[in-house]
Amino acid sequence: MSGTSADGVDAALVEIRGDGLATQVELLAFQALPYEENVRSRIFNLFQPETSGVDEICQMNFLIGEIFADAAHSVVRHAALNIDEIDLIGTHGQTVYHLPPDKNAAYVPSTLQLGEPAVIAHRTGVPTVADFRVADLAAGGQGAPLVPYVDFLLFRRSDKTIALQNIGGISNVTLIPAGARSADVLAADTGPGNMIIDAVMEITTDGKAQYDFGGQCAALGQPCEVLVAEWLDHPFIRATPPKTTGREVFGVEFARRAIEASRKRKLSSTDTVATVTEFTARTIFDYYDRFLTPHHPVDEIAVSGGGVHNATLIQRLNTLFHPIDVKSVDAYGFSSDAKEAIAFAVLANEAVHGNFGNLPRATGASQPKILGKFVPA
Repeated sequence: MSGTSADGVDAALVEIRGDGLATQVELLAFQALPYEENVRSRIFNLFQPETSGVDEICQMNFLIGEIFADAAHSVVRHAALNIDEIDLIGTHGQTVYHLPPDKNAAYVPSTLQLGEPAVIAHRTGVPTVADFRVADLAAGGQGAPLVPYVDFLLFRRSDKTIALQNIGGISNVTLIPAGARSADVLAADTGPGNMIIDAVMEITTDGKAQYDFGGQCAALGQPCEVLVAEWLDHPFIRATPPKTTGREVFGVEFARRAIEASRKRKLSSTDTVATVTEFTARTIFDYYDRFLTPHHPVDEIAVSGGGVHNATLIQRLNTLFHPIDVKSVDAYGFSSDAKEAIAFAVLANEAVHGNFGNLPRATGASQPKILGKFVPA
């Protein structure tokens, strides 16, 4: 898969035994393979209607398919296996546009992920399951988050309530109450993850830095509480779940407005990064404070995604959530970087076993759905 940060392809090779509640997963290999800069630039052009076009979307769908096929071959070689030993590929693709249901919107709810699965299946000779979001969206759901079902299969506990907080480009949470059934799981996007921070870094450094390495820049600045409070009044943040969001809301345009507002207040570039980092942390805490912890005392918060590596962000979350323990999902024996790629492998396995893969309570869909389209090799 490639997430909303669009920095490259995460490829996980896993051995899966069983399905449903009997699912057991072992990670054999993982690689994070960055996009070449010209490919990344072309993908980012697709995010904005004014820089995109039907011809470019058409070409990029097949090009990204080729890149994903290369990633599959690469991670299999990395594990010292042969591609003909692989039974199934699950691919989320690269999201370029996501328009979830909104009662106030005039658009038709829709979503678009690129990375043609027919190319992947042909190049690898492996049956491929792709396009996981559309079935949920067709049933009136948000098309996201989809990882919560996998979180339930792999992380449920009889004695503890666990929140799984993924911080990718967008942040999302899965809450699994102690002893939960699948219908008890709560999940939604909480708001921005690394997306605004990355965009602010790229703009303020003229492209020299694409993200805040280790949160070092934010650590040097002082957040502006006035701006944070203003942004926390954003309609998405105030909205009740189920809800999902993406680059259309918290992408480059939001970052540009944040930089402009910061300059009006004469903030330094490090102060600006510190401010959007604080905003990101507070959106996560705000979601828990309003929708989760009043009803479900949380015992542990397990963090995954690229945000795990932002020490300033993680330190701030630990302060906000004290005394709840905030730790990396690695502490549970899962790779924080590989977790989302693993999730779509599991969803592919569920699809070929005929199992539902969405949680209607989390997505708002009218019914459970088998997710993904099967493409034979």
